[in-house]
Amino acid sequence: MQRTMMQTILGANGQIAVELARELQRNQTRELRLVNRNPRKVNDSDVVVAADLLDAGQTARAVEGSSIVYLTAGLPPDTEMWEKQFPTMPKNALDASWAAGAKFAYFDNTYMYSQDDRLLREETPFAPVGRKGRVRARTTTLVLEEVAHRSFTAQARPRASPMLSSPTN
Repeated sequence: MQRTMMQTILGANGQIAVELARELQRNQTRELRLVNRNPRKVNDSDVVVAADLLDAGQTARAVEGSSIVYLTAGLPPDTEMWEKQFPTMPKNALDASWAAGAKFAYFDNTYMYSQDDRLLREETPFAPVGRKGRVRARTTTLVLEEVAHRSFTAQARPRASPMLSSPTN
């Protein structure tokens, strides 16, 4: 498969994804694929693909030909749904990115950290509070372990961060 500069945003209807799509189009590429169960264009040149990220095959097809994959997907604030579904989406996204030979960027929230006024850094240990925090800690640990195991380029950024960072080679 010929390599393009296509960049794919999985979970493309949320606030982070919309801002990311605007930023990427402004400063990186016009080749953006937005993936969601019911995707909507952000920029006129966007390609939209309907896919359920809980389905590995649909996720893999949505990522094919991508050079970079961003996972920004979220779920409604339902704890049981988080426990059942959250670990599946990043696993499918990682597998699809690996198969496509794409870089992977994971946007997460800060639920896996203690909920106090501590300054958070990359080396801050996880100290989840509550069931949602434990789900996010397990999911983020899965992502970090998979990235280390597979040795491919990835970035993980807390979704609460006000800064969007661009991937580098």
